[in-house]
Amino acid sequence: MDTQIALSLVVLFAAMASATAAFCWFLTDPQLSQRRLTSFALPGSVGRKSLVTGGIPANIKRVRSFVPKSPKDMNRLQRLMAAAGYEGPWPATIYAIVQLVIAGGLCLLALVYVGGSMGLLAGGLAGAIGYYLPSFWLGSQINKRKREIQNGLPDAIDLLIVCIESGSGIDQALNRVAEELALPYPALARELDLISAETRAGRPRIEAFKNFAERTKVDDVRALVAMLVQTDRFGTSIGLALRTHAETSRTKRRQRAEEKAAKLAVKLLFPLVFCLFPSFYVIVLGPAMLSIFRQFVYGIAAK
Repeated sequence: MDTQIALSLVVLFAAMASATAAFCWFLTDPQLSQRRLTSFALPGSVGRKSLVTGGIPANIKRVRSFVPKSPKDMNRLQRLMAAAGYEGPWPATIYAIVQLVIAGGLCLLALVYVGGSMGLLAGGLAGAIGYYLPSFWLGSQINKRKREIQNGLPDAIDLLIVCIESGSGIDQALNRVAEELALPYPALARELDLISAETRAGRPRIEAFKNFAERTKVDDVRALVAMLVQTDRFGTSIGLALRTHAETSRTKRRQRAEEKAAKLAVKLLFPLVFCLFPSFYVIVLGPAMLSIFRQFVYGIAAK
């Protein structure tokens, strides 16, 4: 038993040491000062380097050399982390390290507490669960961010219409909308801010909008980008096109809310059956059952 406790403490210490080392490596990044200077020179530009230029610092490459993932897998993971709102090469690297630490820790704990031939099976199963466990968290973060962008898109389009029809350019309108939506929809405001940053860096506006749709992977955003591309190609009024698309987006949002309200009755069925009805039966039928049981016992005693 003492050996098991000691091994558990060793595993816990190794996990904490790995997390601390990754955090300290981030603090000692030689390009951290350069990124801070860039943020002062261009407010809100922190974290855009990887999305605009795609450069990876040397210290991150050294850390990734210890991670058993190919560069293609790391790039795919970096895109997934960006879709969840964690931009840059560092979040993907830390995520890969956390995957290995959780998988190794659970595997060792299973080997220690189960032991024997079954310990190998339990260790492999626990390691696989620990390796894929962060994927569920990442998927939930991506879906949460998609819902936020999807729900805030009609309001953003309405604000764009107001700004454009008042005489502002598309770049000024995007900056203004990003400022107004920073509090209610920070993810959407961040994406609009990235569009402005990419256009200021020299990227064509249509390409920046396409990157916006590619990063978010939201169907409403893709429809909006397709509409903007057609408007730019045929030279039609962008205000009229946005007004039509805003009405469609509001209708879709209302339909999604009505769909969730319709599903609520079915979702409440299981808590009612397994939580409320047993208590209700105990309160209503409990006294009657006790009375019947008491009369039955007294009848047997009288005989």
